[in-house]
Amino acid sequence: MREYNVAVVGATGAVGTKMIEMLETSSLPIKHIKLLASKRSAGKEKTFKGETVVIEELTADSFEGVDIALFSAGGSISQKFAPEAVKRGAVVVDNTSAFRMTEGVPLVVPEVNEEALKEHRGIIANPNCSTIQMVVALEPIRKKYGLDRVIVSTYQAVSGAGVSAIEELKQQARDMLDGKTEVTAEILPSAGDKKHYPLAFNALPQIDLFTEDGYTFEEHKMINETKKIMSDDAIKVSATCVRVPVLSGHSESVYIELKEAGATVKSLQEILSQAPGIVLEDDPAEQLYPQALTAVGKKETFVGRIRQDLDVETGFHMWVVSDNLLKGASWNSVQIAESLHKLNLVHVNQ
Repeated sequence: MREYNVAVVGATGAVGTKMIEMLETSSLPIKHIKLLASKRSAGKEKTFKGETVVIEELTADSFEGVDIALFSAGGSISQKFAPEAVKRGAVVVDNTSAFRMTEGVPLVVPEVNEEALKEHRGIIANPNCSTIQMVVALEPIRKKYGLDRVIVSTYQAVSGAGVSAIEELKQQARDMLDGKTEVTAEILPSAGDKKHYPLAFNALPQIDLFTEDGYTFEEHKMINETKKIMSDDAIKVSATCVRVPVLSGHSESVYIELKEAGATVKSLQEILSQAPGIVLEDDPAEQLYPQALTAVGKKETFVGRIRQDLDVETGFHMWVVSDNLLKGASWNSVQIAESLHKLNLVHVNQ
């Protein structure tokens, strides 16, 4: 059986750490793993399948002999080093936004558009976390009834903003509970923006910077990526992305309008219950619905609260939840690597 030399770029970050965990239980046959990070992290150690692995400093030559490289170290790092990895024979699965909308780069969620991998030229992009879970939930419905419109409001966990944002939220909560009047906010809603606000006991209707049309870059990601993944520019998509004081697990309120009539709540439940990567949790009588707390640590996307719109015959509402560090990032990346192996799309260095 073929075995691969795999590199993880950004091995000490929140997503990189989860990538290593996902690779440990993956069906991907791994011959050797290389963990790459910045110079300051070089020399640190991690464990992989019971073996100690020393983290190496990322350089262009780090990819010599590497077959698959999983990147999650920031867009600028990907832009600099992903082409270097490809040049040396590796297939790159990039978890940043660097290549998502680049023509010729497949943007892939294996449950939705695995076949797009056949068009890769060395780099495959992993979509935005909030986009991934939404398209996993919508694709089985789109296949049956078509999809005309999507309106989504997200309730995104702070882990999507990194480890430092998690620690800032925890400190803010402690300070507020202790009755302190001064609460430090230096990261959210966007580290690169002028003002910062506390997230503890709050909700911030801004993720990333605003664009001239009043939408944020995060919202544009969801809009544009959905169209690209589903290969349908005609789908009307609108998004409002909100950061909430949840540590992990993104939640989404999704409204859709179908192209074809005839769908019912029951028919949508049946479709979703049989779809790959989805767990249906939808029993209002028993108060059964997806929750961020119960989704954390799980690879699936959870769907519930399915109900027909009271005014639009083809309109339906649903609640979609997933662990943003797993299906929204690390697990989807590893799934892509598994699909590359399954479809024989990895060039093995000799």
